[in-house]
Amino acid sequence: MAPLILVADDDLAIRTVVSQALIRAGYEVRATGNAHILSRWVEAGEGDLVITDVVMPDENIFEVLPRMKKARPDLPIVVMSAQNTFMTAIRASERGAYEYLPKPFDLDQLIRIVGQALAGSEAKKAPVVETKPEAEAGKPSEEIPLVGRSGAMQDVYRVLARLMNTDLTVMITGESGTGKELVARALHDFGRRRKGPFVAINMAAIPRDLIESELFGHEKGAFTGAAQRSQGRFEQAEGGTLFLDEIGDMPMEAQTRLLRVLQQGEYMTVGGRTPIKTDVRIVAATNKDLITLIEKGLFREDLYYRLSVVPIRLPPLRERLGDIPDLARHFLALAEKEGLPRKNFDQAALERMKRHDWPGNIRELENLVRRLAALHPDDVIGIQAIENELALVRRAAPREAEPRIVEATTTGETLESFFRGYLKTYFARFGDELPPEGLYDRLLVEFERPLVAAALAATNGNQVRAADLLGLNRNTLRKKIRELGIRMTSAVG
Repeated sequence: MAPLILVADDDLAIRTVVSQALIRAGYEVRATGNAHILSRWVEAGEGDLVITDVVMPDENIFEVLPRMKKARPDLPIVVMSAQNTFMTAIRASERGAYEYLPKPFDLDQLIRIVGQALAGSEAKKAPVVETKPEAEAGKPSEEIPLVGRSGAMQDVYRVLARLMNTDLTVMITGESGTGKELVARALHDFGRRRKGPFVAINMAAIPRDLIESELFGHEKGAFTGAAQRSQGRFEQAEGGTLFLDEIGDMPMEAQTRLLRVLQQGEYMTVGGRTPIKTDVRIVAATNKDLITLIEKGLFREDLYYRLSVVPIRLPPLRERLGDIPDLARHFLALAEKEGLPRKNFDQAALERMKRHDWPGNIRELENLVRRLAALHPDDVIGIQAIENELALVRRAAPREAEPRIVEATTTGETLESFFRGYLKTYFARFGDELPPEGLYDRLLVEFERPLVAAALAATNGNQVRAADLLGLNRNTLRKKIRELGIRMTSAVG
C-alpha cells in the first residue's frame, strides 16, 4: 500500500493544492482543517507522515506536537507556516518536527522532503525537548535575536534549528555588519549549552603576540609582565560556547595550538606543562575568504576543515532587501526600550530604504534608525528624513581623490545650526517643556561613535594612529571602542 500522508491546514485552498501534489506523487492523503482531529488520527496509529500548519482554528500546533511525538516518536512531522521567523523554526525543532517549511514553498521541495522522511525517518528522528510554556512563544519582537522573513534568512533559520542540540563546530561567514555574532549567540542561547557561558574574542582586536595568552591563559612568570596566573578564554568558556570572531586574523602559531585543541580536546597554558581537558563548543566567524588565505599560506587548511564542519553563510542586506521593514521596526522598538520616544516609519520611507545598497549591511541600517529615533522630532519618520540621512552618509563616505578637509569652525557652525533647528522644532511641538532628561549624554554618544569609527577608518584600524588623531590616550580609545560597541577589523574602509 502507498504511504498515508496526513495533511492539516485551516486554509482549504492550501489543503487541496498540497493533497493533489501528494496524490500525483503516488501517496494516499487524508486532510483536515482541525488540530484536534489530526491529533486523534495520530494517536490512533493512522498515517505514515504528517504535514501541518502552525496556526489552526482550535489549537496552535506547537501545543499538539509534543503529544503526537509522545504517542508516535518515529512519526515524521513536517511543519509549514506563514509565520516565517527564527522563533518559529526553533519551536518546530524543539518540539520534534522533522522539517520546517516557510510559506510559500515549492511543491517539488515538499515532495522531496516527504520522500526523504519516509525513507530515513530513523536516521533523522528529532528528539523531543522539554520546552517552556507556549505563553512564552509570543515574545515581543525586540527579544527575537534574528529578524527577517526572506528566503535567504529562512535557509539560515532551518540550519540553526538543526544545530541547536548538537555540539558541532560552526563556521559563520559573511560581510562585515551582517550579524555573525548574533547568529553565534543564538546557537548558544537556544542550544544545549545555554546554561554555560558565552565567551567572545575578536582576533583582529588583540595584538598578535598576546593572542595565545588570551585564548589559553598563562602561568605566573611565563613572560615578562606575567605577575600572576591568568585565565584564558577557553577556561572562561568551559561548559559553554567560545566564539572566535575574525578567525582569519589569527596568527599561524595560534592556529597550530587551536588545531590541537580541536583534535585532542585539550590545551596547555602559555608557560604551562600539564595538558588541560576542555569542554567547549567552538563557533568561528570571518568576513575574509579563507580559501584565498590558505592559498597564500596564511591559514592552515587542516584547521579550516576542522572549523567548517557546518558552514553558515549570512547574506548581505542587499540580498534581503525585503527584510528592511521588519529590521527597521525592530531597531525602533529597541530604541524605545532604551528610553527614546516611540516612532514609526511611513511606507514611503520604508520603500526608500529598500532602494539603498547598504554597504555597511545591518549595522549601517541600525545606526541610521537609532540616529533618527534620537534626533528626528516627529513621531512618524518620512521619506525626506531618510533622504537627508543617506545624503549625509554619501557626503561622509571616503573618496579616492582629493578628499575635502572641513575646517573645525565650519563643522562647529554646521552642528550648532543643526541643534538650533532640532530644539526649535522640539519647543514648537512641546511648548515650554524642557527636553527629556539625558538628552545631552545621548546626543554625545550618537556623535562620538561615528567620530571614533571614522578615525579608525581613516587610519585603517591602527589604534595608535587613531588615538593620536583624536588626541586621546590609546587606553582611553580602546575603552571607548568597547563601550561604544565598535567592531574592529584589520583594515577598515
